[in-house]
Formats: sequence, C-alpha cells, structure tokens
Amino acid sequence: MNRSSLIRAVLALLVLAASTYVVLTARPQLGLDLRGGTQIVLETSDSPTVKANRESTDQALEVLRRRIDALGVSEPSVTRQGDRRIIVELPGVQDPREAAAVIGKTAQLTFHQVLDQVAEKPAKPAAGETYLASDDGQGFLRLAKPAMTGELVGGAEGTIDPAQVAQGWFVQMDFKGDGGKIWAQITGKAACEPVGSPQRRVAIVLDNEVITAPAVDPNGGTTLCNIGIGGGQSTITGNFGEEEAKDLAALIEGGSLPVPVEVIDQRTVGPSLGKDAIEASALAAIIGVALTALFIIVVYRLVGLMAVIGLISYAGMSYAALTALGATLTLPGLAGFVLAIGMAVDANVLVFERAREDYIGGRTDGLRRSLRSGFQNALSAIADSNITTLLAAGLLFFLAAGPVRGFGVTLSIGVLASMLSALVVTRVLAEFFVARKFVLKRPAISGIAGHGRVRTWLEAKRPALMNHSRRWLVITMIAIVVSVAGVAIRGLNLGIEFTGGRLLEVSTAQPITPDQARVAVAEAGYPNAVVQASGTDDITVRTGTISNDETEKIRESISRIGGGTELIRNESIGPSLGSELRDKALIALGVALLAQLLYLAARFRWTFGAGAVLALLQNVAVVVGVFAWTGKPVDGIFLAAMLTIIGYTVNDSVVVFDRIRETRNARSTDNLGQVVDTAIINVLPRTINTGISTLFILTALLFLGGDSLSDFALALLLGILVGTYSSNLTAAPLLVELEKKYPAPPPKPKRVQRDRDAAPDRGAVV
Repeated sequence: MNRSSLIRAVLALLVLAASTYVVLTARPQLGLDLRGGTQIVLETSDSPTVKANRESTDQALEVLRRRIDALGVSEPSVTRQGDRRIIVELPGVQDPREAAAVIGKTAQLTFHQVLDQVAEKPAKPAAGETYLASDDGQGFLRLAKPAMTGELVGGAEGTIDPAQVAQGWFVQMDFKGDGGKIWAQITGKAACEPVGSPQRRVAIVLDNEVITAPAVDPNGGTTLCNIGIGGGQSTITGNFGEEEAKDLAALIEGGSLPVPVEVIDQRTVGPSLGKDAIEASALAAIIGVALTALFIIVVYRLVGLMAVIGLISYAGMSYAALTALGATLTLPGLAGFVLAIGMAVDANVLVFERAREDYIGGRTDGLRRSLRSGFQNALSAIADSNITTLLAAGLLFFLAAGPVRGFGVTLSIGVLASMLSALVVTRVLAEFFVARKFVLKRPAISGIAGHGRVRTWLEAKRPALMNHSRRWLVITMIAIVVSVAGVAIRGLNLGIEFTGGRLLEVSTAQPITPDQARVAVAEAGYPNAVVQASGTDDITVRTGTISNDETEKIRESISRIGGGTELIRNESIGPSLGSELRDKALIALGVALLAQLLYLAARFRWTFGAGAVLALLQNVAVVVGVFAWTGKPVDGIFLAAMLTIIGYTVNDSVVVFDRIRETRNARSTDNLGQVVDTAIINVLPRTINTGISTLFILTALLFLGGDSLSDFALALLLGILVGTYSSNLTAAPLLVELEKKYPAPPPKPKRVQRDRDAAPDRGAVV
C-alpha cells in the first residue's frame, strides 16, 4: 500500500470511528412533525403609539421568528391566530418558560449618556431626564434622553474571550448605518469627563432596565476624549452566564416588538405526523435503500458492494454530524439527504463507468490501475457538481430562514459526507479488494471488466441525437408552455403554510389518539389537514380556509369516534411561511442560482450556463405544472422537493457538461454535434444507473410512505425523470445551437520551450 492509500485508509478509519461514537452516544433533535414540542400562545396589546391589529401582529410575528432563529431553535412554527394572537411551536426546547420569557419581551434597546448617580429617585424628574435603578445596586442613574436606539444595531452575539474566561460572557454588538458614528460620539463625550465620575459612564437600557453602564476607558485619562470608540462595534458586559448572554443577543438581534405581547397559554403539542405515518415512512425508506443497494451490487458487483458499504458510512457520518451540531431533523429537512444520497451514488457510478472505459479500452494495465484512473478522471465532474450544490446550500443557509435554511444545513452536511464516503471510504475498500489474487484471476467479478447493457446498446446504435437538436428544443418549449398554462388556468393549490386557514381545537368525551383523529378527518374529506395532540386530551386541526359547515363536518367526524366533542377554539390563522420568510427564500434561491451559473460560466463557458438555465426552467416548470393541473397541494414539503429538484438538475447538467468539455478537448476538429453525441453516450449509463438508484427510494416512499410523503415523492420522481431528459436533450441541444451562432474563439498559441540541444531557434512560437 502506497503512502496516499495509507493516508486515505487512516482518514476513513478515523471518520468512521468518530461517526460510530456519536451515533451510539448522542440523540438527534427531532422537529415538530416527528416529535412535537412546546406551544406558546401570545396576545398582542396596544402600545402608546401603535394599535394592536392584524398588521401590527404580523410585524410582531416576524420579529419573533428572528428571535427564535437567534435562540438556535431550528424549524419552529410561528403563525398568527385571529387578529391579535400568535402561536409559537418550538421543537426540543428544554425550558419553555425561559423561552416564553425571552420571546415575549418588548426588547426596546436604548443607549443613554449618564448625567449623575443619586441615592433616591425624585418624585418629579425634570423634562428629558429618566431615573433608573443602577446596574451596581447603588441608587439610581440619572439619564439623558436616548442618544441611540437598538434600530442601529446590525447584529449581536453572545460570546466569551478564551483568553479572559474569568471575565465571563458578554454580548458583542455590530452597528449599522450611522450607529458606529453615533456610538463614537456618545463614548467620545463621556471620555472627556473626570475618571471615576458617573458622567464617564454610558448606560445600555433594555425595556427600562439598565443592563450595564460601563465607564469609557476608565484608566485612560482623556485619550478618547471627543474621539470615542470607533470601529462600528461595542460590547455589553454584566456578569452574564452563557444562557443570559445568548438570550440578550437574541433579543437585540431580533429587534424590538412593535406592540407588547403577553403569554396567555403554554402547553405541549404532539407531532404533526402521526406514528403510523412515521413508521410507514421509515419502512419505505428501508425498503427503498435496500433495493438501491441490491441494484448497485447487481450492476457493479464487487466494487458495487464496496459502494454500498460506503453509502452506509455516508448515512452514519451525516447522522453523526447533524446530531453533533444540534440540528433539528424534520421531514422537509431530510429531503436534502435524498439529493445527497443520489450524489453519493452518482459519484461512485461516475468512477466505476470511467474505470470500465479505461480497462476495456486498454488505456490502463490491470484492475487496480483502472480503478485509480476512474477516480482521477471522474474527480473533475464530482468536484464541479458538488461545488455547485454546496454554493446553493450555503447561500440558502445564510440568506434564508425557517425550513429553507434547515434544508441548506442538511444538504451541506449530506454533500460533504457523500464526498467523504465516495472518495475515501469506497476508494480504500475498492482498491484493496480488486488487488486480491482471487479477483485478479476472475476480473469479471470486479464489476469494471465489462460494460453494462445500456452502454453496449448505445455503442451499437450510436444515435445521432444532435442532428435533431431543434426538435428537442421544440419539445422542451411545448412542455414549458403546457405547464405554464396549467398555472394560469388552474392556479396553484397553495397549502396552509402559504395561505393560512382555520384552527379548530376540540376536547373529546373519550380519549382518542391523534392517529385516530387523522383518519376520521381524512375520511371526512380533508386528508391534508394537520392534526395534532394539544395538551393532555385535546385535538387541534389546521386546514385551509373552510366554511362553517365544513368546520362542523370536521368536528362531527371527530365526535363520532370520541363519544362527543366540545369546541374550544375556532379561529382563523395566518400563514406559517409569512411574507418575510417567503421573500428571503426567493432571494436566497435567486442568489444561489446566480452563483451556480457564474461558477458554470467560469468553469465552462456562458453557452453551457444558458443550457443549464433552460434545463432547470423546464424541470421546475413541468413539476409545478403537473401539480397545478392535478390540483395537488403546494406546501412546505413541496418547497423542499423543489429545492431538491433544482440541486439534482444542476448536478446532472454539470456531469454532462464536464464530459462534453473533455471530449471536445480531445477531438477539437470534430463537429460539435458529434462530440456532444459521444459525450452523451458515455455519460448516459451513469445517468440511468444513478436515476434508477434514486427512483427505488422515491417509489417506495410514493406507495408506502402515506399521505405525508406521497406528494413529496411524486414531485421528486417527476423531477428526476424530467431532469434526466433535460440534462441530455435540453441543455446539450441549446449548447449546440448557441455554439453555432456564438462559436468559441480559437485557442491562443502557446510559447513552447524546445530542447536546449535541439536547435538554435528554441523558444519560438509554435
């Protein structure tokens, strides 16, 4: 074993050992849909300047969502109920009372110049002055009017200085706009006062309570006089513990509430997916993965078995990483793993197909060298496809919020784990076993000594696909037009997450399970309603906008199995995916796509990027169009499916483009159409084998996963089928047509240094 192989083996062993330890010792955090959580009901009230109504409550809702994200609670559910109530559901919160105290604060942050410190507060303070209890417990601080408010604070983070742990936790603030300039003025004025005087201090006040009032440069004399603390940053200290610092940072980060809120109810809620649905989904996933593993072994034999072991390691690494990071596992978030599983399979298939080409073509000597060559030749396509996916996942995490951000987290982890499993674990195992004497004497069992049936058939037929490039593009445009017509004519059946609807809460005379209630509500004609346990004995049902008669129909369906019901709540609710979250998702998605296309343009050429755009447009349009024509719901799970489809399409197009570029470089004088045909013939076995591997999982989820996953699986099935077509017969034909009109410039001549002993004209341009 050479040095590089030894390093890979040691790395694989360390990663697997660490993953196994985390899997065995840590427990994942499950989301509301899988485990349930804590529900807090808040009610807004009038402030001196703002009236509590639907508009101000929606504004408060978005502030609360930002606070919850800053608290580190992943995948929360935040909805408006009626005009003045907000329902917050938090998965995995250890202390719901503390969470309620933090998210319910008004969080009005102000910065004041300290005028004096007195023992007692006067009965009638002078105009423009405020007296608040001092943070040191010594009387009261006399404060001037606020010199700055929290609106000029751009961000905040609870942190600790590793070099000064004894000083405890503090909050680091970053100012925005004129905040840094104003802060420098405040601190510059205070620094001119005598050292040790109250006027040397600046008070930071949260909700009329002095959090801290530090002295500016307490030992530095007048060095900061009229200069102040610049840099656009400052810190809040106050003997904070870790939780106190992080909670305060969350309040500052989230901003101030436009109206006061009061906690009026707090209870536990059950999972939005029933036990039967979760078990069915798990069974479907196991069956799908088992069929995928069997398929890979049948097609690629020994190296296929090594790939399956690599996939098992991928699952362990992904699970361990999510658990160690404290990420919340939800059904939409796990959609990222479907794409990552496909990419892990895809990387192995790319390697094995390239190894087959080199072995059969006689370009390498022996199985092991062919396998190494396969890894080397496939690395470019694997790197490009994974980098484009990581670009999108990273931007979704940093720019989006809620379930879209959760998708970015799981997808990023999944992609990194898939690369480790394919390029390290599978490679170590495959190279070791194909070098055994038993395999060398029987190369057929290796899985790379012969082409599969798809490649053999394509080699025999040699279809001239690009002779009909415009025909393929016409088919593409027809599919897009039909899909857009479905949206225009039938419209989209937006789910409750986007439109809001109605919330019913009933108490039954006899105890029933949420699963029993789900069955009853589905039989009444509402299979997409969200049914949960609430408190100890109550059942809540969330549906789209329905009439009073339909409300009564749902109540009666539960009453029949519960021996009668009492209606506790019947109110309208707003969307859980509000306008701010929706806008952030669209912006993040747009920026992610732009970043991917810029990467493709840099790695290939703008004509390749245009082909990827059209392929992506076709894939998204067809899936959305099918859902529009069939009236299937477009909800949060559908959003996760669309994100997965976008990632899959770009990944597929990159693999095809990479092979076109390689073939074109090797056959620069050939007609581009012939080059593209050859590249597609070489890549299509990989595309089909990868697609079939993923289709096993999705088909199992479609037929066995229940209502909760059937639409999700259907969207992904459509996306993969259309994506296979669009990558080969939409992106490639458009590339051919664009290159005819905008041909690439000829390569620039290179200066080549000839042998010094050959001739006197060395260094000539050739």
